[in-house]
Amino acid sequence: MTIYILLILMLIFCTVYKSKRSLHMLQQNLYNENNRYIKWMIKNNKIFFDLDLSILLISLVGSFVFYDIEYLSFIGLWSIIVISFILGVVWNRRIRNDQNKKPLVITKRIKRLIFTSSLFYLVPIVLLFMNVNNNKFCWLMVFIFTILIYLNYIIVYIANIINKPIEKMIFLGFRRKAKSKLRSMNKLKVIGITGSYGKTSSKNILCDILNIKYNALASPKNLNTPNGLMITINNHLDKFTDVFIAEMGAYVRGEIKELCDLVEPKYGILTRIGTAHLESFGSEENIIKGKFELIESLPEDGFAVLNGDDPKQVSYKLQNKVKIIWIGINNKNVDVRADNIKCSSKGSSFDVYLKGDENVYKFETKLLGDHNIYNILAGIAFGIEFGISMEELIQAVRGVRPVEHRLELKRLGNFYQIDDAYNSNPVGAEAACRVLGMMPGIRVVVTPGMIELGEKEAEYNKKFGEQIAEVADYVVLIGENKTKPIKEGLLTKGFDKEKIIVFNDVRKAYSFIGTLTGNEEVYALFENDLPDTFNE
Repeated sequence: MTIYILLILMLIFCTVYKSKRSLHMLQQNLYNENNRYIKWMIKNNKIFFDLDLSILLISLVGSFVFYDIEYLSFIGLWSIIVISFILGVVWNRRIRNDQNKKPLVITKRIKRLIFTSSLFYLVPIVLLFMNVNNNKFCWLMVFIFTILIYLNYIIVYIANIINKPIEKMIFLGFRRKAKSKLRSMNKLKVIGITGSYGKTSSKNILCDILNIKYNALASPKNLNTPNGLMITINNHLDKFTDVFIAEMGAYVRGEIKELCDLVEPKYGILTRIGTAHLESFGSEENIIKGKFELIESLPEDGFAVLNGDDPKQVSYKLQNKVKIIWIGINNKNVDVRADNIKCSSKGSSFDVYLKGDENVYKFETKLLGDHNIYNILAGIAFGIEFGISMEELIQAVRGVRPVEHRLELKRLGNFYQIDDAYNSNPVGAEAACRVLGMMPGIRVVVTPGMIELGEKEAEYNKKFGEQIAEVADYVVLIGENKTKPIKEGLLTKGFDKEKIIVFNDVRKAYSFIGTLTGNEEVYALFENDLPDTFNE
């Protein structure tokens, strides 16, 4: 009996470890929204072959088959105890070495999933203790328990399905509460922000600019789903808030419209339209129509800020008559335009021109990159519409805080890091290369490449390699297989292959950059940081 208790305790430890990983992936894949978790499991099917558990299962089967041979049973029993102990030690070491970029958040929903999935494991344990005198039956329950651990990713998926009706009821309750709260704040200005890229940066920059005159609240971090916006409204919105800025994300058509039905924005910003999430949208046409769901949901007495340098926005035939304010850098026929952009280790400076105004307004910011200039222009456009003076806007832009991991300039030891690790995309990667090209001294690019670009992923990464070759002195590729298209692009442009370094761990890149000492400053662009759902 004591041996069975010891064995079950060890297996419970293994269950906790596996469940943490499964729940983490389910959460990062938005609880299987649009079958994201299923697709992740199919793409990473090697997760189902766990060598440690396979050895334990083989030992259990062998011991069960030869159970009636006394000495083999004895040897098998203790070998399983030893294997389980080793398994526990190995997995405990894994837990201590795990480094998640975005760790599992133990929400109430996760707690409900833990309860439901635990019921699967409780059944063999209860049956074991109910039949403790039947050793062969107990052995069978241990075997079944181990099989359940092996299939933990599927168990968590089934638990998610079982919990769906409960989650739907909770969702509708939170939605009613959020809608009621918004209706009670009839003077609140609600701004929606969407686009393929730059939503979070645009939201944070706009919030910083408007806060010079108004009490503005932006949805925190990247909480851009219905649940995220409801949490923001129910928990953070209060009677003192003048402006609510809602970031709106989507993976398929109709999701932006659902968010607009929730928060009912009067104003909107469309950042840039590209190929992000092309795989889930299915086509570029679906992406364009999906993003314009925000603009076409706005009332006629509102207004929207669109990007005059984005051909997809300029050519779109809008289905409503909302007022449009155009911003741009290259297109001179816009309402708010930036020119004479300069970058340095201190940030950026640029001139702003307003349509119908002969004055030139000089702005400075700690931010880098053209896409951040576009975001600032959108903030300036809103500031003007909301009655903020140009003097106040110049002051506000100077105080805009850098957005974490989005071309964030940091001094690290003997080099400057340009941290653009969040969610790289073709447009953003090209802009980041331009920023690096403006910097003096030795220039390094560290990247694992871009993902979630569907069939064009290899094509975009090869082009990215060609862009890197124009500005970098050294290139550090993270992950040999995934970065082959980038390497191909580099070599196509004649980049010195001796200056292409490949690591499987980004931490080694920091050590390498540390060796590049000399009289010149070193600037290292860290472009993209693959999510925990990705495996090389």
